[in-house]
Amino acid sequence: MPVIGMPRHSVSFGLLPIVLVFLLATPPSFADDLELQSLSLRARVSEKTLLGDEAPEDFEEYDLSANVALPWENYSTSGWGMGTRLMASAGLLRGSGENALVVSVIPELTLGSQEGRFLLDLGAGGALFSRHRFGTQDYGGPFQFALTLGIGGPLYRQLGLGYRFLHYSDAGVNGSDTTGADFHMIEFRYRY
Repeated sequence: MPVIGMPRHSVSFGLLPIVLVFLLATPPSFADDLELQSLSLRARVSEKTLLGDEAPEDFEEYDLSANVALPWENYSTSGWGMGTRLMASAGLLRGSGENALVVSVIPELTLGSQEGRFLLDLGAGGALFSRHRFGTQDYGGPFQFALTLGIGGPLYRQLGLGYRFLHYSDAGVNGSDTTGADFHMIEFRYRY
């Protein structure tokens, strides 16, 4: 389909230099700035709806997440401040006797102590579901937007305990007859 009277291939080739500039402009030390902060095991403890319509099905979710520090942070000399990280997770979503693999990547803003003992985080990203229909509930498609809010504290040495709110939704992209779901999860964390 032509865009503003131009053939499709000219638009694609026009974007190529822009993409190449961004790829080449990335500093080579960026990978050195990434650092594994923690691994977490999570399980749903409740699914009381906070955002959107009530989910017609009951779900269980279990997953493993890895939290990688991103290079953008600002901490005071006292060790408290804010930072950024990337939370990547993979796990099982079960509902109506059906199972699905769920994989998500969520950039987050964190507030708390620099070593990560006390932490409050907030993020928005995306998730892929291997199945999006569970009984009468239709998430709308394999891609879901994911919103999260978490809080955590120390339990013993490097171990921590936390609460995570997680919301999946297609935001109406696949029509108005889809329903997302809210998950309240307990999180066991190991800090590096």
